[in-house]
Amino acid sequence: MKYIPPKKLKVLMGLFFATGIWGIVYGLWIHHPPIQYLTVFGVINLSLGGLCGYLFLTQEPRSSSKSKK
Repeated sequence: MKYIPPKKLKVLMGLFFATGIWGIVYGLWIHHPPIQYLTVFGVINLSLGGLCGYLFLTQEPRSSSKSKK
């Protein structure tokens, strides 16, 4: 997989977790049927945040030598 800078992964992780939590809370707070989909989308966002966190924790650092390319 292509290397992704750690700062970008941290930002994506934070955005996905924040919107996921907001979607779940707002979707459960308002009891209208179309808004219930926000809960599902919140769970999807939490999953994407977990995926970004997994990539952040398991990604190997980029090698500094350019001669290997």
